[in-house]
Amino acid sequence: MSAPHILATGRCLPERVVTNEELNQRVDTSDEWVFSRTGIHQRHFCEEETGLDLAVSAARQAMDRAGATAADIGVCLVATFTPDHASPSTACLLQRELGLEEDTVCFDLNAACAGFLYGLKTAHALLSDTPRPCALVVGAEVISRVMDHTDRGTCVLFGDGAGAAVVRRDASRRWHAVFGTRGDPDSIRVQGPGPLPSAIHMDGRAVFRFAVEVVEQSIRQLLEREGLVSINDLDLVVCHQANARIIDFVAKRLGAREGLFFKNMDRYGNTSAASIPIALDELVQAGALRPGMRVLMVGFGGGLTWAGALLEW
Repeated sequence: MSAPHILATGRCLPERVVTNEELNQRVDTSDEWVFSRTGIHQRHFCEEETGLDLAVSAARQAMDRAGATAADIGVCLVATFTPDHASPSTACLLQRELGLEEDTVCFDLNAACAGFLYGLKTAHALLSDTPRPCALVVGAEVISRVMDHTDRGTCVLFGDGAGAAVVRRDASRRWHAVFGTRGDPDSIRVQGPGPLPSAIHMDGRAVFRFAVEVVEQSIRQLLEREGLVSINDLDLVVCHQANARIIDFVAKRLGAREGLFFKNMDRYGNTSAASIPIALDELVQAGALRPGMRVLMVGFGGGLTWAGALLEW
């Protein structure tokens, strides 16, 4: 047995900050209306930046902090549902930009907002068959380019960004992971290539019900596998940063102590596959995530997909 050990993290946000007040110029909304329903005050939107630009910056930051060079990376995965191109993949272009070896395993994967944890699991498995010790797992999204900016129900929710982690297999560590899929074409859908412009379509109430169900379910499963009675035996819980009300609802249901569930969607909005690695990096840089801490992560999103992991930092 072994576990993925996250050696270091990085993040990159576009320069442009879009506040709720700015969105009010386009749709009927306000800071109070958005924040009271979502916990979001602002988000970042790309202007000149591409998804690859964000991924490269976050990846280089993580590699520098890990002391990893291109010669150390055997797997390069990018979790995204908003790649710059259908092909070539963002991961392949990232391989070129970072100077990774040509026999590096590189591909994009799409598990929506659960994508980073799917990537972590996949990278851990693939490392057993590579000649180099480390994997690069990136969540990168440019959601502003697939949104209907006149739809108040969705345009206030999402932001752009990238988060990255350098990962190594560690036989001295253990972890627990859970994954799930519930094929549903209606709750969350992004229009693909075709005669219609891309846009996110979402049934907010259905998504809320789904999210609170699978987040609580995943946490309970992971606690049981670790032999823990209470969620308060954990040091930190990092959920996908979709909506503060989802996190608060689950925290209350589980009797979590104040501050156990981390939240940063007030500054970034919902960045889908990038949200968990962005959160991890913010915590590390603030000194709030330290070696030896027991950390539980949960992602959930379109597909419908969900994933959870409990590991030692």
